[in-house]
Amino acid sequence: MTIPGASPNLYNEDLAPAKVRNWGPFSIFNVWTSDVHSLWGYYLAASLFLFCGGFFNFIVAIGIGSLIIYALMNMVGYAGVKTGVPYPVLARASFGIWGANIPALVRAIVACFWYGAQTAAASGAIVALLIRNESMLAFHQNSHMLGHSTLEVICFVVIWALQLLIIQKGMETVRRFQDWAGPAVWVMMLILAVYLCVKSGKFAFTSDIPLDVLREKTKDAGIPGDPGSWTALFGVAAIWVTYFSALYLNFCDFARYAPDKAALRKGNIWGLPVNLILFSLVAGVTTIAAYDVYGDVLLHPDQISAKFDSWFLALLAALTFAVATLGINVVANFVSPAFDFANVFPKQIDFKKGGYIAALIALVLYPFAPWEGSAASFVGIIGATMGPIFGVMMVDYYLIRKGEVDVDALYREDGEFRFQNGWHVNAFVAAGIGAIFSSILPNFTDWLPTWWGVYGWFFGVAIAGILYYVLRSASANVPVRA
Repeated sequence: MTIPGASPNLYNEDLAPAKVRNWGPFSIFNVWTSDVHSLWGYYLAASLFLFCGGFFNFIVAIGIGSLIIYALMNMVGYAGVKTGVPYPVLARASFGIWGANIPALVRAIVACFWYGAQTAAASGAIVALLIRNESMLAFHQNSHMLGHSTLEVICFVVIWALQLLIIQKGMETVRRFQDWAGPAVWVMMLILAVYLCVKSGKFAFTSDIPLDVLREKTKDAGIPGDPGSWTALFGVAAIWVTYFSALYLNFCDFARYAPDKAALRKGNIWGLPVNLILFSLVAGVTTIAAYDVYGDVLLHPDQISAKFDSWFLALLAALTFAVATLGINVVANFVSPAFDFANVFPKQIDFKKGGYIAALIALVLYPFAPWEGSAASFVGIIGATMGPIFGVMMVDYYLIRKGEVDVDALYREDGEFRFQNGWHVNAFVAAGIGAIFSSILPNFTDWLPTWWGVYGWFFGVAIAGILYYVLRSASANVPVRA
């Protein structure tokens, strides 16, 4: 597609509006199976289960969170379907043609963190399998480098390199890979659950994990209240919603390939509330059964599969979870920074080069492993940084512009979205103040209540969105439409 008057500083073929729209409901559904069905997704679901104190509470909290996620993803997805543009280009409408580089880089950096976290999780599954061998176990225990065992480093680098092969031919390869990688994990999850239920001799929806064990396992996550309390349940729903904060920004990277809103809604309804609740249900049953069998709270599926008596089942589990985690990394943490970095330097960086930059940053982060620790805390801190950007973009698209954007002008240096020399001051003021309350104050000071950080993403969205609407309404640049 050719954009009349497009600037080479704002346009390349990867950033252009989508030409081919062949991502039907099944492909959209598998965006979510690839995104959720990973070791980190299971780890988070199993961790949140502990806060609920029981299975019914868990399903209610996750169910409410999943419905909120569905509604928010539809909002973002509709913008992608209508405009056909990726996230960093859509951000130009609210942040300006040059200012959009800042939210694009924020999303890209967050993706690099997640890229490293997911790669580490996938390589951990392979390590858990290999150390069943005594010589590998000895090597794992006695040889170290870069703050990890040498075996962990080798597995990380191998998994890291394999992911680069998937994206060699662009987004169509991504679609084909995710269409089988995500469903494969469902099969392995069910095998894991059935194996443990058979071994424990029962299929239980009720947890017999003692309250003192739950308190010990959840004490450092920042969610207020005892496991099972209303405050804990609200916290679980909030963390679950926040887990998807990165994709709220860039889901249009995928939705723009959908033929219409109906296909998007159908894929989303099966991929989000239905799939999320069922996935969480299996994670909860597996956590209960694993405790009954092994007498310990095992939150990582690779920890469980490492205890399997059958070496074949352990191999199958390790390979399946590794492949699934490759799927989420390609979908959630490669595609986005690939577009985001390309947006900053469209003449020099295309989709592939942008993805390579993201992968390299994740590799550099590995020795520091900033993703290690509480799953809930990591999700909250990372997610809160993106709430203000989401608030500004959605208010701009739906309340200020009423869903109407001049797509051609998004690629012109002298068009509607130039604002103040390419930067929209109102957007940055609103997002900056929102970030103070969503990320800076709760994470770097003790000025706010301890529970504030759990809801940091929500505060960021609300504060930035309201402030942007007020500033935009008062601005003479583009009046609010009736």
